[in-house]
Amino acid sequence: AVAMFTGKANCPYYAKAELLADYLQTNLPSFRVHKIIQHPDKWEQWLHDICETNGWEHRQCPIIWRELLDRGGKGQLLGGLNDFLEYVQQYYGITSMMLSEEMSDIAEENLQAHLEIVKEDEEIKSRIKPVQIWITSASVPVCYHLIPLLANGEVFGMTTEISIHLLDTDQFKEILHGIVMEAEDMAFPLLRSISEHTNTDQAFIDADIIIVLDDVLLNLEAQSRENCIREVSDICQVYAPLIEKNAKSEVKVISSGKTFANLKATMLRTYGPSIRPENIIAIATCWESAAKAMLARKLNMSTAGIKDVIVWGNSSGSNYIDLSHAKLYGYDCAIWGPPNFQRPVLNMIYDSDWIHSELQSGAESTLSSRVSRCTGMLPAHAVATALQYWYHGSPSEEIISVGILSEGQFCIPEGIIFSMPVRFQNGNWEVMTELEINETTQKVLGRLSHDLVQEKLVALKEINEIQPYEAEE
Repeated sequence: AVAMFTGKANCPYYAKAELLADYLQTNLPSFRVHKIIQHPDKWEQWLHDICETNGWEHRQCPIIWRELLDRGGKGQLLGGLNDFLEYVQQYYGITSMMLSEEMSDIAEENLQAHLEIVKEDEEIKSRIKPVQIWITSASVPVCYHLIPLLANGEVFGMTTEISIHLLDTDQFKEILHGIVMEAEDMAFPLLRSISEHTNTDQAFIDADIIIVLDDVLLNLEAQSRENCIREVSDICQVYAPLIEKNAKSEVKVISSGKTFANLKATMLRTYGPSIRPENIIAIATCWESAAKAMLARKLNMSTAGIKDVIVWGNSSGSNYIDLSHAKLYGYDCAIWGPPNFQRPVLNMIYDSDWIHSELQSGAESTLSSRVSRCTGMLPAHAVATALQYWYHGSPSEEIISVGILSEGQFCIPEGIIFSMPVRFQNGNWEVMTELEINETTQKVLGRLSHDLVQEKLVALKEINEIQPYEAEE
């Protein structure tokens, strides 16, 4: 059996019982002790809880009981100090002769030692700060697929703990609750906590990362495009000040979703001017990976060998898949070379009509149709991949497409979130302005820029009608 001793750190009666127990443990091989010291401020509540759990009646310090199994068996209450002294005298013939002054001195030493241990524990815990991740519209399927990707350690590192906060409206509270319970049941070692939130005023508290998913269920067929844009703008007008107020100053904001991902990022920047512009991005990885998959099927090769496909423009709308820099590695053709030997994609695909109809014909393309039907795994993987690159760097020399705030690169107008080629390094990204683009691509960029500028103007209510959508030719 194990004798359990618990009392206030500054209690002289606990000090006397503790020293007598230590003596017995040293001299009696079958006598074992486990001590639990409580801070004086927490003692009364702790005593109430332990007695209520075990059905005991005890109101003094210390409290002593026996457990039939090592820390966890059914407890047998012995009582307080006097009860313990009587028990020891009866069973072992040993009596404590400690004086009151000695008891008080030891109690003071106990209190100081306890405070030092508590301080040390707090310092250790303070160094283990989980990454605080907030996800908006967390009831959508993308979030369900995203949580395991964030919690398995591959995105932030196998030693980095995370806390996930799911934000949505009251009508989706039951869905959020179900997601939280299932994530907890999966027992991810690195998932410190996961919680649900429906109070917008408390959103984004201490956020390190904010993932903005589809926040409105837009129906572009039932309502005008202008109304949809303004609905998105209204939500950003609520979110941006909350991010400025509640999130950390270095917060990273990732905009994703099937509709207006670039516009959401643009408006968050517009309504949240103190948010670092380089920390707001829109995800374009869905298009990049889906295009690589289509090319791999066409060329009968692995997607791993296809690099540097560029996605220009709107991550969830009018964009352009640029293959002029795309390369093939390990392609089975007449010419072979070392592992780093590569061939231009356009030299291996002679069917320009296929490229145009399948990849580059805007909303009418097969690629657009495939991406628009993806509501779970693909967009979740795209967000996780972008975050992994942001924290650990993208593959060396590879081109990654990300929607970022334009500063005039490639003659793109300033002030809009536009997908363009970047590389991630040391927790930051830089635009690959050294890339040369041909005249055809430059004209396409002009048209794509016009569409995004028009969206922003409508969102700001500066023009009455949105310009008609123009698909890439």
